[in-house]
Amino acid sequence: MSETRGRGREETQEERADRQWTELLQELRVAQTGVQILFGFLLAVVFQSRFEDLAPVDRDIYVVTVMLGAATAATLIGPVSYHRLLTGRRMKPQTVIWASRMTVLGLVLLFCTMCSTLLLIMRVALHNQVALWLVGAMALWFLACWFLFPLWAIAKGRSGPRDDRPGDGGDTGDMSGPGSGA
Repeated sequence: MSETRGRGREETQEERADRQWTELLQELRVAQTGVQILFGFLLAVVFQSRFEDLAPVDRDIYVVTVMLGAATAATLIGPVSYHRLLTGRRMKPQTVIWASRMTVLGLVLLFCTMCSTLLLIMRVALHNQVALWLVGAMALWFLACWFLFPLWAIAKGRSGPRDDRPGDGGDTGDMSGPGSGA
């Protein structure tokens, strides 16, 4: 195998950053849409007539859920603002790295928001301890789908050859930044 084929794509740091930015935007579009729909639902709940009937603990869960939803929306929309403010400053590789970090944080916050939303809904629907078990099972499923399966693929080497090497512009999944060797 030639050295060129083993290294992956032949692209400059700027070309790689442009490609990674485009890929990240596609991922963000999916996540942002889901967060916006969920957040809209959460905002509407307080205006429902049955909201007054919620137990104090359920109201507390609701407030935490709304705050998590707001934090998630801010974090997943943040990369767009970051990019817009840094456009034209020749900082695309750094923008991609920081936007990627914000996206991972947004996914963690989305995980918390989803679990909190499920807890509120299951508590209102079931009024018993089954709600906790159902939310716990779904939380494990979210963790598996969003984090464990990708990490397992990396550990098993099934993600294929990397086309991004440390120090050459950064990988959108590398939390340590370019050149760190991590």
